[in-house]
Amino acid sequence: MRRLTLRRAPGRPLERLSARRPARLLAATAAATVLTLTASGCVTVHGELALMPPATEAEAARALADFTAAYNKADKAFDPALDAGRVTGPLGEINQAGLRARAVTSPGGNKNHRPLELTDARFVLPRKAGWPRWFLADTDSNRDTDQGAGDKRWLLVFVRNGPQQLWEVAHLVILGSSQVPEFAEEGGYAVPVAAGTDALAVAPEDLGARYVAYLKDGAPGPFAPGAHTSLWREQRQKGAKRPGLATQYLDRAADQGDFAPLGLRTKDGGALVFFATRSFERQTAAPGYRPKVDPAVKALLTGEVRSTVTKEWVSNQVALVRPAGAAGDGVTISGRIQGVVGAQGS
Repeated sequence: MRRLTLRRAPGRPLERLSARRPARLLAATAAATVLTLTASGCVTVHGELALMPPATEAEAARALADFTAAYNKADKAFDPALDAGRVTGPLGEINQAGLRARAVTSPGGNKNHRPLELTDARFVLPRKAGWPRWFLADTDSNRDTDQGAGDKRWLLVFVRNGPQQLWEVAHLVILGSSQVPEFAEEGGYAVPVAAGTDALAVAPEDLGARYVAYLKDGAPGPFAPGAHTSLWREQRQKGAKRPGLATQYLDRAADQGDFAPLGLRTKDGGALVFFATRSFERQTAAPGYRPKVDPAVKALLTGEVRSTVTKEWVSNQVALVRPAGAAGDGVTISGRIQGVVGAQGS
């Protein structure tokens, strides 16, 4: 499968104004468009930010290496502080909660630590105006456990909210190599998708709310059946009523700040969109009984479990969204990772 070839656009240095002939320079400045090189590195034209790549390939590779190093230190020690500055958004909340829980259940650190290796990195750099800036790292890892299922790719979305901030990973999903689409490009760079675009079957800013509504009532469209849609609803329904235990679900869109959906235009006119949701799973035991609580969940628990425990999950999805007006299901959820980030007993 052909991959997007990434190139750095040649820079055009701004001409420096000479201190000589000030009168002529002032007249020229008043008559011409003023270009200002801002502290962020963006060129401002009449107050509007020019389209800029988020990083060079070398800078993206450095960000990936820094993330991997921090992730491995945190995983070895089960210390969330060691990678807190390299994760954010849905992945950050899942990662930090998981490390906090393991610090309680395994206070001596991770005796089975195996360093994560992310190789064969392919960087997809969308050119856009202003902050935040972001890019996608499409990588291979040493964590494939089922070789018969084909190569797996780790897709990490790095975000940065200002020139003084570190690159942080907000989204992570794991896909088969054949599930990674070919991306459109303009001028050698990937094309980001506007949150409110009407060119797709579902705008990225609406995906979370539409997904939450689907999980609640299963209404037809726009989601294609699959492991993260129809089969997930079936699993929930089967587990909702067990002898002595009732389970209720409440889902909410999570789309603010670093949880905001991010999309890249694909060659077929659709988009690959990363988005997040938050879920609450409430288990209530029959009178005289208590719900069982896993040690990892208990480590995050507040309150006392008498008859009820409510687990809070964060779920990170990636979807292939078809162009508006395309026949058939408009959205296919290709991958999902989730984790418990909190629990409340009552």
